[in-house]
Amino acid sequence: MIKILKWLLFVVVIGVALFFVLRWLVGLASPMPDNLGVVNGSFDKLSAGRLAPCPESPNCVSSYETDEVHGMEGMIYEGETAVAQAKLLAIIQAMPGSTLITNEPGYLHAEFRSPIWRFVDDVEIYFDETAGLIQFRSASRLGYGDGDANRKRMEEIRAVYARG
Repeated sequence: MIKILKWLLFVVVIGVALFFVLRWLVGLASPMPDNLGVVNGSFDKLSAGRLAPCPESPNCVSSYETDEVHGMEGMIYEGETAVAQAKLLAIIQAMPGSTLITNEPGYLHAEFRSPIWRFVDDVEIYFDETAGLIQFRSASRLGYGDGDANRKRMEEIRAVYARG
């Protein structure tokens, strides 16, 4: 019986160590993408830019995409961009696993980490003043699928924003 308990303890210790090593490796395999930010524009001239397109994998949603897998409607806003941005910033910062990376006039970038494996998703928000739209992109850094995590996150952000 003692031998079985020692063996069981050994297996548990190795399992826990392996879990933390794999979590660490997920972090190493998830560098920040180089296609983030507003392209064909600048933060000073908001009407000229847009966010990067989604990859073909289903682990990304964007208000710029039109297909069923990746596409979502942008959010309409009225009034001052700074007010809408402050509202969205508060929503994002209140969400579990979020870390604000960039907060520039007209643009937000936050990382969201999953609770167990610490997979990283990038959420970008771009305020298109000309169209009166909040454009967004939410994409996983690693893997192919995401269990619809990016879509659900953006639907939650949209719902909280709409409630005021």
